[in-house]
Amino acid sequence: MKHLLLLSFLILSMGCAEKTSTPTEQITAYYGGFQNSDYSQVKSTLSDSLISIAGDYRMAYSRETFYEKFKWDSVFRPEYTLVSIDNKGQHPIATVTMRSPKLEFLHNNPMTCRYTFHFKKGKIAEIKNLDCPRANWELWGKKVDALVGWIAMNHPELDGFINDLTMQGAVNYMKAITLYRNGKNDT
Repeated sequence: MKHLLLLSFLILSMGCAEKTSTPTEQITAYYGGFQNSDYSQVKSTLSDSLISIAGDYRMAYSRETFYEKFKWDSVFRPEYTLVSIDNKGQHPIATVTMRSPKLEFLHNNPMTCRYTFHFKKGKIAEIKNLDCPRANWELWGKKVDALVGWIAMNHPELDGFINDLTMQGAVNYMKAITLYRNGKNDT
């Protein structure tokens, strides 16, 4: 009887062991967490540390510091659509379409980008922006420059919002967009 109980316990505990998610499942859960404003879902996909790379810009995060980026992003009320995941190479490549009021202001809404994902012990350890093929970076730059310049002249209390990657910085960014639109319509 003892052996039967021990065997039953072992079988049950093996069945309850945490299942390792595939890279595709992790990427899907990662973007699902952003889409659903659920940081615990995003956090569950991340390695202890995460490197985010966009061009020459490289940012290191812990799970806790990545929460600040998540909060900053959430202010813009983004919508994420995971278009595809290509698992043919060494590292999966996700194609993602994003929509938000910020991207609309920057005349790049929707914006589709491709990201490569690197994993460590089954969790996301690095995300590299490969490209955003239809993005109009020239127009983006002009819109940002116009906004930053107008805010510096008309609402200096918000100056610096463009480099403030905190939640308050994002709130100020959205305020700046609203003030700019309203101010430009008044003239």
